Amino acid sequence: MSDLGRLVADRYLLVERVGSGGMGTVWRAEDRLLGRHVALKKLHIPPHLQDDEIRTLYERTRREARSAARIAHPNVIVVHDVLDDEGLPCIVMEYIPSLTLSDVLKQRGALPPAEAARVGRAMASALRAAHDAGVLHRDVKPANVLLGEDGRIVLTDFGIAMESGTSSLTKPGELIGSIGYLAPERLRGAHPETGPASDLWALGATLYQAVEGRDPFRRGTAIETAYAIATDSHEPPRNAGELAPVIEGLLVKDPERRMDVHEAERRLADLTGSRTAPTEPATHQARPDDPTLPAPAPAPAPRTERTGSGRRRRTVLWSVLAVALVACLAGGALWWLKTGTERATAQPPATDTTTPSPGPTSTTPPPPVPAGYHLEEADSGLSVPVRDGWKRKTLPGGEVVYIDPSGLVGLRVNVVEFAGTDPVRHWRETEEDQTRRDNPGYERVRMASTTFRGRPAGYWEFTFDGRAREYRAAELAFASSDGTQYVIYLSAPDAQWHEYRPAFETATDGARLTPTP
Repeated sequence: MSDLGRLVADRYLLVERVGSGGMGTVWRAEDRLLGRHVALKKLHIPPHLQDDEIRTLYERTRREARSAARIAHPNVIVVHDVLDDEGLPCIVMEYIPSLTLSDVLKQRGALPPAEAARVGRAMASALRAAHDAGVLHRDVKPANVLLGEDGRIVLTDFGIAMESGTSSLTKPGELIGSIGYLAPERLRGAHPETGPASDLWALGATLYQAVEGRDPFRRGTAIETAYAIATDSHEPPRNAGELAPVIEGLLVKDPERRMDVHEAERRLADLTGSRTAPTEPATHQARPDDPTLPAPAPAPAPRTERTGSGRRRRTVLWSVLAVALVACLAGGALWWLKTGTERATAQPPATDTTTPSPGPTSTTPPPPVPAGYHLEEADSGLSVPVRDGWKRKTLPGGEVVYIDPSGLVGLRVNVVEFAGTDPVRHWRETEEDQTRRDNPGYERVRMASTTFRGRPAGYWEFTFDGRAREYRAAELAFASSDGTQYVIYLSAPDAQWHEYRPAFETATDGARLTPTP
């Protein structure tokens, strides 16, 4: 019997079915008590589920309501109530006449960059509010973005959200989410319960699809898609315009170097003209656009995963296959993996104790110099791959910089002395007094501890104002086994950062220390 026209909980009259998926149906309902329309989401229970699996689905539905209710934000769906109907949990939410972003892309094709930026800005704002409330969404995708008829943009479906301080509802090795939007760190199997960075990866994949009309990593099968996300580079977006640097920053495979939610929201607001203007006029002195001068560093630019080490690539391959193959072969409602808008769950073998291999150690040789680059040996004893056509210049004090043909991009290699052995601590101690003073418009993108060939290192990324344009810079600081401290640094126009970031990654990945005679 159809539920149309039925009264739920003696209050909500089901008027129209507005959406349906594998695990639930959403109805437009009339709230007879308050005289308003609401959206009522009712859970479906597949007949072959075991009792413990049913209890898990019930708890996920309740957590969806609780997670969304913790977030008070105009770009997040408002939850009114949770109730049981014929033994099944239901969520009562605000009703928003709308289409999903997924439906819009199917019906009308890709969005212009400006419209995609407007959608992205609302999504980033919603995710920032969720993360501030201790909630991870974990299923960001076009199907969960509502585009209201009144222009409002709303992030919905917190059905697999994770709250801080609560226990996980996933089993060891189990992944839940839509395969095309799962971050690489989740697919490698080492971090099934990841942090905010995974939501940001999904935002990047969503924006890519919004402007290109296709998923950035979609392949013929779920297994191939999972492997592509974990190991392959995506084709650069062709239709993104000024949105491209944001998409590239979000689709960085290393979560530690991925653009964070605050920078994403700021940059998307700049693109849409909705960023709040400063209350006081800037008084900074303009800087010349000279890549040889000191420059601030933007949010840590993510390092592209490379295929230089055969051992490392094989490890990632087996890890991804362990996740995806079992997901496709095992039975049961919570052991399936599908493409499209359905959720993906993967269960690796219980006996699999494989963990991803660590990054390059001091004994791991660097990868071969890629085509289009050549090895340059600086006087400091550190050799790095440099793009063909870049000219070397030695600055006063011995610092070496390699400048691209445009004269706007510079790669610097130098021996430095920090106050102590921790570069991140040193940067933080000098950031306000020195960096902000010497770099007008300085804004930190990322500053974090990392490793280089198995040794402690620091990564710093930031933006700053040049004379005619905004710049971004990234810096890797590390020490050799004899205690010598090195810095590899790249600065480039922020608008072209996605074009020049690979030069920094290639230099750091392929750096070679010249043996002491």
